[in-house]
Amino acid sequence: MSNVIPERLTALRSLMKEKGMDAYLIPTDDFHASEYVGDHFKCRKYMTGFTGSAGTAVVMQDMAGLWTDGRYFIQAEQQLAGSTVTLFKSGEPDVPTVHEFLVKALKQGQCLGFDGRTVSAKEAQELADKLGKNGVTISCREDLVGEIWTDRPALSCEPVMELDVKWTGKSREEKCREIRAAVKEKGADYFVLTSLDDIVWLLNIRGGDVPCNPVVLSYLVMEEDEILLFANEKAFPQEVKDALARDGVRILPYNDIYEWASAVEEDRKVLLCKAKVNSRLVESFPESVTLLDQENVTLLPKAIKTPVEVENERVAHIKDGVAVTKFIYWLKKNVGKIPMTEISAGEYLDNLRAQQENFMGNSFDPIISYGPHAAMNHYSATPETDVPIEAEGFLLADTGGQYLEGTTDVTRTIVMGPISDEQKKYFTAVLRGTMNLAAAKFRYGCRGINLDYLARGPLWEMGQDFNHGTGHGVGYFLNVHEGPNGFRWKIVPERNDSAVFEEGMITSDEPGYYVEGEYGIRHENLLVCKKAEKTSFGQFMCFEHLTMVPFDLEAVDPEQMNRDERALLNAYHADVYEKISPYLEEEEREWLKEATRAI
Repeated sequence: MSNVIPERLTALRSLMKEKGMDAYLIPTDDFHASEYVGDHFKCRKYMTGFTGSAGTAVVMQDMAGLWTDGRYFIQAEQQLAGSTVTLFKSGEPDVPTVHEFLVKALKQGQCLGFDGRTVSAKEAQELADKLGKNGVTISCREDLVGEIWTDRPALSCEPVMELDVKWTGKSREEKCREIRAAVKEKGADYFVLTSLDDIVWLLNIRGGDVPCNPVVLSYLVMEEDEILLFANEKAFPQEVKDALARDGVRILPYNDIYEWASAVEEDRKVLLCKAKVNSRLVESFPESVTLLDQENVTLLPKAIKTPVEVENERVAHIKDGVAVTKFIYWLKKNVGKIPMTEISAGEYLDNLRAQQENFMGNSFDPIISYGPHAAMNHYSATPETDVPIEAEGFLLADTGGQYLEGTTDVTRTIVMGPISDEQKKYFTAVLRGTMNLAAAKFRYGCRGINLDYLARGPLWEMGQDFNHGTGHGVGYFLNVHEGPNGFRWKIVPERNDSAVFEEGMITSDEPGYYVEGEYGIRHENLLVCKKAEKTSFGQFMCFEHLTMVPFDLEAVDPEQMNRDERALLNAYHADVYEKISPYLEEEEREWLKEATRAI
């Protein structure tokens, strides 16, 4: 790959010269600020050869740089070799951010270019403010990569399906009525929604336009008595179109959103979120239109699962638990006896999930990492990095499934053979954190930041830690990462994951511990928030485990755990055995009985 990159950079530079651009910014995003993007939008990968899911490229006449975070340093170094693209390790000492770099590199009278559809209005404004001080202009109307990318994949157009109310617990009509009321309360005439998971949630539809995320490429405008859905009509079967039309949803061509925006009547008020809506769209509105920049009013209702969704999720997690438990049994029985690698193990687990009824695909690319690979907390095996799994050390498996009954995300660290006392010590410390957080009981009004210490405490007491959030919100048969709920020890504003916990929110509980070049440990369960008792102090809340998969007792040191912690683990394991054993073969069931024994 790297030998074609210099040619592509040369072609881009000559186009930049022609258009009077001195630097060109290429983010990872599609037109909807999605976390993962379809093949049509992989401009940054096309221009640099780097395939990771997060990163930003900057091209100038005399340099090209790629910024990515610690999850991808090793991968990026390998993939950029020979490409003439310099790696900037985001977050490392003395490494400037993309914005800091541009402020320093661009001089008076120069111009920064980017495709405004791939940069949020919020970021574009920040860049304009910072660069404007130095007399640098911005050009955001041209997709230069698109002009040189001759064999660019077409925009995805996967078939759209309707999600029955038996899965969602709330009809499209009901959701739209509630959201309309919220829009009215904000004093807006129109609500513009461009984040794909919010759109499909609101309309009770699902698609397949982003790998692992069942979304539909679209923009949505809510008017007082109609909803305009800008999408590729070809993706909608007639019965779905008819059902949408009955509920006042009109489908218009995908790109017509910009034309609609430019024709909004004078003095109207438009509600939107500039952190999610792209800058080209925001620029399209006439100046007389007032833009009310606020968080999407769909965000919180989407995060609070209905009782029907919660019940369905319990079913999804039993199916998923059966697949993952069978996988762990297979690994332990066969390691060292038959050839297995990170990739082939992942494929074996995919097949086990695919045997479950209503399985709709993975919820993200599986992270199956053996030995030192597990120390990179978002490593994903490629044919170049794939290694054999041997009968020693740890295997970390972070995987998830999409079912009509919901979305799963589970991590288990599995003992493949002999491990050290140090590995046992940290495995147990991380497991104590997982269990303690899941057992939290707290007053209504708490946020993840109030509870995170329960997960980190056992490590912090040893002067140790892990460098990622402790947990993220999860969608319902939707994106595996969803705001606004989460667990982390400090506020990270751009993450928007510090909401008050509400009944029905689903959040991952996944502390970890990583030793570079040696091993990694992570334990992850999904938790659903529930009401506990109400007292004179107010409403108390608690969590319930949704994930039903055993933790590997071979790495647990019971001496490190107090009586309560052992009781929590034993109660969880009894629950796993009761719910999962009926679906196993006799031999697997015997193994699970031993694997979930009381300690």
